[in-house]
This record gives sequence, C-alpha cells and structure tokens, in this order.
Amino acid sequence: MHPGRIGNHLLAALPAPDLDLLLPDLETVALDQDAVLSRTGDQIDHVFFPHSGAISLMIDMADGQTVATAVVGREGAVGILSVLGPAPSAITAVVRAAGTGSRVPASRFHAAFSRSPAIRSAVQNHVRAMLTQLQRGSACNALHPVEARMARWLLQLRDRIDHDMLPLTQQALSEILGVRRTTVTLLMRNLRMRGAIRSDQRGRIEIDKSRLEAAACECHDTMRLEVEQIYPATANHCRAAADSLRS
Repeated sequence: MHPGRIGNHLLAALPAPDLDLLLPDLETVALDQDAVLSRTGDQIDHVFFPHSGAISLMIDMADGQTVATAVVGREGAVGILSVLGPAPSAITAVVRAAGTGSRVPASRFHAAFSRSPAIRSAVQNHVRAMLTQLQRGSACNALHPVEARMARWLLQLRDRIDHDMLPLTQQALSEILGVRRTTVTLLMRNLRMRGAIRSDQRGRIEIDKSRLEAAACECHDTMRLEVEQIYPATANHCRAAADSLRS
C-alpha cells in the first residue's frame, strides 16, 4: 500500500518511518454493510483503520438488548485499545455504512506501538476521543429525550460518511438506540413531520442536515468540536516528529 493512498487520518498522519513499521502487514479490506469486525468476549485479532464508512461500537446486554456507545470513521480505528493488554473485546463493532479500510494483525500493531512514540501518541489521542464520546454519550442517554438522541446518532453517522443518505434500517436504529422498533417507527414519523428526514423502502434514510440539527440536542455539536480538537493534535505531533527526523 502506498502511503499517499491511505485514507485513514491516524495512519496518514504518521511519519514515514513509523508507518513503515505497519506497511508490510497492512492490507486493504472491504467493510461490508452489517459486517461484525469484533464481538464481545472474543480476542481481538486485527486492528481496523477505516478509510470510509462508519462503524458503531455496541454494548451487548445479558438479556439480548444492545446500545451503541460510540461511532468510528476515517478519523479513528477499531481494536486499537488492544495495546493496553490482552483481554477479550468489551464491545461488538458493527459496520453501519459500508466502506473500505486497512487492517493489521493486532500482534504487529502491538510490536509497532512499543517501538514508535508517534504511534503511541496517536493511540493516546484516539483513547481521548473515545472517552469523549463515551462520557458525553452517557450523559446524553441519561438526560435527553430519545428523539433528540436519535437525531444526534444520525448526525454522527452523517459526519463519518459525509453524505445525506444513510443506509440504515429501523432494526439498526433500534440496536443503536437501545429501544424497541415500535419506538423507532414513532420517532421517524415525528422527524419526518418536522422535515428532518425522508426514508424510502430500501432501508435508507435521507436527512435534511439543518433541520435534523435543530431536532438534536447540543451533544452532537459539543462532541464533534471536542473530537476535532483532539485529532489535529495527532497530526501536529506527527509533523513535529517528522521534522525532527529530517533535522
């Protein structure tokens, strides 16, 4: 894989010597709609770096219910927290919008992590971004109406794929929100009446971004700005590391 063709922001920001630690084992893969990249309780075999598409990180409850805790796109990675030590995955990662990505064996990523300060810095910033989503999302789930939360999730997914047509079924939204499909049906009707969404019969939802933002709580904008402030730090750090290597 040529470095110039890497679409993932974490990988693209790495200085060439650090990226070279991963390139021999980095392969491009399709991220198919509804594909499960990791399951709760399984060992993490690969670290995925999306180039496009969107992946939701799901918590599976003992009674079969699910709820999404975060969403990852080309700004981040899935499975990267495995560098903290060997442990079963705490989440199930599901592709919600198809795309492409790079993946590397977890063992190879762990070895590169131990050798590269730039990779360790990228992981630290990714952890901060995930914690931001988890903390803000927990508060949002506890304090805000489910309709506003649904609007937030639709906008978060839209941010990752940069398109107003979201390939989401009512079942997928039910899993993400942790509510019944009948609740999703009611919420979609309310949002359609407000002109915030339009849906067709093929499991797709077309959104009106400005009207959906009006229906969402403040958490979407707050979370987006907080995450955007974190990831540029990765790029700046890596550019500084590259400059020091050249000097």
